[in-house]
Amino acid sequence: MNSRHRVAVGALLLAVSLGGSSAFGQAYPSRTITILTPFAAGSVTDAAARVVALTLQESLGQTVVVENRAGAGGLLAASAVARASNDGYTLLLTTNSTHSVVYGLYKNVPYDPIKDFTPIARIGSFSSFVAVTPDKPYQSMKALVDYAKANPGKLSYGVGNSTTQIVGEALKKRTGTDIVRVPYRSNPMVMTDLLGGQIQIMVADFNTGMPQLRAGKVKALAVLTRDRNPALPDVPTLSETVMPGYHILAWAGMFGPAGMPPEAVNRLADAVQKALENPAVRARFTASGTDVYWSGPKEFTEFVKTELVSWTAMIKEAGIEPE
Repeated sequence: MNSRHRVAVGALLLAVSLGGSSAFGQAYPSRTITILTPFAAGSVTDAAARVVALTLQESLGQTVVVENRAGAGGLLAASAVARASNDGYTLLLTTNSTHSVVYGLYKNVPYDPIKDFTPIARIGSFSSFVAVTPDKPYQSMKALVDYAKANPGKLSYGVGNSTTQIVGEALKKRTGTDIVRVPYRSNPMVMTDLLGGQIQIMVADFNTGMPQLRAGKVKALAVLTRDRNPALPDVPTLSETVMPGYHILAWAGMFGPAGMPPEAVNRLADAVQKALENPAVRARFTASGTDVYWSGPKEFTEFVKTELVSWTAMIKEAGIEPE
């Protein structure tokens, strides 16, 4: 190698060592990104994932596809992402179901919700309400509890996600009622059976429940948060009715496998933040039942750790044993 070549190679190596991360960051993404979601098509998580995919595709200039990997309470999708390459091309759009409740609900969790993932951005939360059909004799939470007490084991509620299970079991424990839990893969399937009369109660997220509520096919008995929801101002809270002080709110966020390149993490987080600042995009999220709230990688990382502790405590308070 002559001196001119040595100088050129040395300059290239110096440039890579000093500015390589920036150069590689500009190259991401260079191919299709896949977002896995742990629930079926039509669920609120799926709807949010598709809005995220569309906005990322518009801002990053690469194809972004959504893959539904429903089953096992979200463990299938989360496990797949935890085991995936950490190059930034396999992501997870998920909820508390895969990261906040797993140690409280399951004995064997095939991943560590903290160590095996790179938190990228929190995108918001999912509001829900207790739903029954309007032909039933119980059209308030008090009436529902009274009916359940008078008819032990005669009512059933569908479980399409972890939030539903926690609320349902907490309701049973606090009110001393015997209501049968029926598991499903996702909330849209629960709604189908609620309308068909196979079950009598569900906790419906807004994406699944609001169309049926507007059509008069279901009645909202209570929302789950401490305060009333502006979208349903006449619907009381569980705290106001039969569960004083009760509050629960599902969250949604994006993760990648552990050890993702900071350039990819920051590029994705910035793209999501800019999208959420766009009124048109916020309207898409609202239409899909998502209350928008953005936080970046650092804040989201701490949030996930805190939520793991608080949701585990709520599960224990509900009397749920890991299965």
